[in-house]
Amino acid sequence: MKPVRILIVEDDPMVASINKKLTEKVENFQVVDIASTENEALKKIEESVPDLILLDIYLSAGNGLNLLQKIRHMNIPTDVILVTAAKDSKTISQSMRYGAIDYIIKPFDLERLEKSLKNYLKLRLLLDKHKDIQQSDLDKLNLQAKSEMPIIKSDLPKGVHALTLDQIMVFLLKQDIPLSCEQVSGELAMSKITVWRYLEYLVEQGKVKVELAYGAVGRPSKRYYVFDK
Repeated sequence: MKPVRILIVEDDPMVASINKKLTEKVENFQVVDIASTENEALKKIEESVPDLILLDIYLSAGNGLNLLQKIRHMNIPTDVILVTAAKDSKTISQSMRYGAIDYIIKPFDLERLEKSLKNYLKLRLLLDKHKDIQQSDLDKLNLQAKSEMPIIKSDLPKGVHALTLDQIMVFLLKQDIPLSCEQVSGELAMSKITVWRYLEYLVEQGKVKVELAYGAVGRPSKRYYVFDK
């Protein structure tokens, strides 16, 4: 197959050079250009329409999230992986809403970037090969690399597992409205007790916020969210 054409958007020349070398160590990927500002990147994207963009949030002139939003509004068929030091929940949530396929927090190692690129390549091959995709095929790809996203870094107490914690956190990051424990457990096919325990732990850690929803009768129910209202 043809190499995946990549545009790196990074305003630090040294970091951009390192990212280029790391990326091109992965087979079937080619960095075709580098941009350091939002406007420069948008111009190059419109001209060449790269297959994939490795995008930083913090740019000396412009902002990566603004660029991602513009790409989506212009309906440019380019995929985006965030490679950035930004790690606040609002930024991560917004990037997912704008369609970023992965989020890599600096500093990172080659293995993490390599896994993300290889998963992306598998998805492209799958989409090119088949008209209809099975759920099992998508599950195998695990494109978002949920178990590896470094959202929760602190030491975990006994009975709290990083994989489950990150799965719940990633799910909440994608939501536009606060959800109840029952809604989360239903979507993730987990027991209510397990989800409630993890949600309350995330609230204690300041990772998740909670609001009360009052009905006509009975006690108010809790709704959990991670975005700024």
